[in-house]
Amino acid sequence: MQRETEMLFESVVLEDRSALTLLNADYTFMNERLAKHYGVPGIYGDQLRRVPVKDEYRKGLLGQASILTLTSNDDRTSPVTRGKYVLTNILGTPPPPPPPNVPPLNELSGKVLTMRERMLEHRANTVCANCHRLMDPIGLSLENFDAIGRYRTTDGGAPIDAHDTLYNGAKVDGPVSLRNVILSHPDQFVRTMTEMLLTYALGQGLETYDMPVVRSIVRDAAGKNYKFSSLVLGIVKSAPFQMRAKKFEEVQTSAIDKIEK
Repeated sequence: MQRETEMLFESVVLEDRSALTLLNADYTFMNERLAKHYGVPGIYGDQLRRVPVKDEYRKGLLGQASILTLTSNDDRTSPVTRGKYVLTNILGTPPPPPPPNVPPLNELSGKVLTMRERMLEHRANTVCANCHRLMDPIGLSLENFDAIGRYRTTDGGAPIDAHDTLYNGAKVDGPVSLRNVILSHPDQFVRTMTEMLLTYALGQGLETYDMPVVRSIVRDAAGKNYKFSSLVLGIVKSAPFQMRAKKFEEVQTSAIDKIEK
């Protein structure tokens, strides 16, 4: 599972594809074991190879089992965790931390409830509602994927209802519509990705004064369809990176001088 995601990212980098490919790639990498997990016939052997994605709901990161498993609990899906993951890592708008002593999701009177029915407990709690209205609709739109990323149409014997309204008023009814809503504002995802790349390049977290640089990189990259190289070049040419590189060079030169003395 993990290697599938790594290989998708590698293909974006090595083939200089648009950063948006991470969300809407019409190809992925599978071996026989992963193909069986996804219910895809005709793939044999242990080696992962590039294959076309025929099911719309499997396109991009949000259809990959690695992400879907990472954002689930051991025995069930977690719309909250999935929603938080998308808000934080895709949209760059992490929700605030939960209040203390949040009660667990409980079954009522021994009745088997769907995840949507269980989530209503938290939405009904005014203390929890503000954050859950941000996370839950995103996570519930991914409920067609079980805890290990297999596609399903029922939960607890009942049909899955993935319809909901996101925090911005957009309607979703499953993973495809969620992806389309995200891609309708591509700069938001690319900005989040740029922040992560710049953080990695600098070796430290970003500050408020770094944000204009991030926005400038994203604006320039838009004219190049957000190609990965345009983001990297924007970062390398940016003032924060140049200052970091100059500082490193000065430290390195000073260290060499001390050794020579």
